[in-house]
Amino acid sequence: MKFAATDAPRTPILDIDGKHYTTDDWTNVPSSILSYIPRKLQLQPSHPVSITRQVIESNFPPPKYTHYNDLHPIVSVAENFDSLGFPKDHPGRSRTDTYYINKDTVLRTHTSAHEAEIFRNNRSEGYTISADVYRRDAIDRSHYPIFHQMEGARMWDRRKVPGGDIAKAVWTDLERLPRHGLSIEDPNPTTHAERNPLQAEHHSPEEVEAIAAHLKRSLEGIVVELFSRAQRAAVNARQVDANALQPLKVRWIEAYFPFTSPSWELEVLWQGDWLELLGCGITKQDVLINAGVPDQIGWAFGVGLERVAMLLFSIPDIRLFWSRDARFLNQFSSKENINTFVPFSKYPECYKDVSFWLRSSSSSAGGAIRANAQDFHENDVMEIVRDVGSDLVEDVRLVDDFVHPVSGRKSLCYRINYRSLERTLRNEEVNQLHESVRKQLVEKLGVELR
Repeated sequence: MKFAATDAPRTPILDIDGKHYTTDDWTNVPSSILSYIPRKLQLQPSHPVSITRQVIESNFPPPKYTHYNDLHPIVSVAENFDSLGFPKDHPGRSRTDTYYINKDTVLRTHTSAHEAEIFRNNRSEGYTISADVYRRDAIDRSHYPIFHQMEGARMWDRRKVPGGDIAKAVWTDLERLPRHGLSIEDPNPTTHAERNPLQAEHHSPEEVEAIAAHLKRSLEGIVVELFSRAQRAAVNARQVDANALQPLKVRWIEAYFPFTSPSWELEVLWQGDWLELLGCGITKQDVLINAGVPDQIGWAFGVGLERVAMLLFSIPDIRLFWSRDARFLNQFSSKENINTFVPFSKYPECYKDVSFWLRSSSSSAGGAIRANAQDFHENDVMEIVRDVGSDLVEDVRLVDDFVHPVSGRKSLCYRINYRSLERTLRNEEVNQLHESVRKQLVEKLGVELR
């Protein structure tokens, strides 16, 4: 297989949270990423990520639901991929996308890495998981290598419901859920043979109709909890006139997700635009069978907490969530209140370009053994810039891409925007950072600078 070019400095043993992990040729997680593990933003009471989590959780009360908020982020490859049926050649398994501790161990890329264990433990009929997840990704104001997901599920057991009648049991439970006054668009049938198929070998149409109705009512309740608070915050911030507020509107869109079928996205009309809020569906029965609970059937959903918090609190840059600046943190309350973020300053941008040739298959420029045009991956560039500049980099964009007509070599130019959220950067500081990026590109990717 092809290895990612941005290998982390190799030490035989990694000590993470008091546990020891042996490294190998798969290890690619830098110490800068590991330093985020203790932060646990989802558990900091007055943090926007935590407030968003708490509001969503309030819609899924115990004892019917168990909330898991402190599961360790280091999981096995089997938990993160195999238990969920990821094909062996799935791109998510690549070292260009995932942080590997070693060939058998990763930083979880999604909260679903814990699904099978929770299904097996079977502590309650439903659950939520809120956790930090890790993915090598682009650098811009809406992407970060560490972010927070929340997922939830509700199950019914064929052996435990009266008479084994799943549909009747689900409709009975649905009647106990709170009603709401949302305006709802849901024009499509619950299942469609091509677009949104029924798992006919496992589920009856009547069961899926009932479970889908329960799912949608439950998740519409999240919209009411979140966006009614956000409306009040907008009124308090004088962004909108209370008399001009419109009833909340949502719509259900057919979707595809690998672990549910049928599946949907829930969108909410917010400040004039339709915004995707979450994805959900009827849990794939293979996931439950592999977890050892073949008699269970139910629904699941997943949502990105930063994405929702950026909408609710009007936070413009995902880097702010990791700020320790009191001017940011002190704006938020621990009482599940949503208020509009007030920017404390906007510091100047500083753009720097870096251009380089990738090696052709016969070239030895840079002396590396990787990073020719065939195995180059943009995430390798992002990882180098992030490791050098950390949160002093706002975004990185490809601005030029061409192939030399004679040599056939490929040239790329990336524009890096250096800008701190908390202070003005000095020219000398930015120049030093940028020179370090250039050197790392040569050393780790084997490129030839232009």
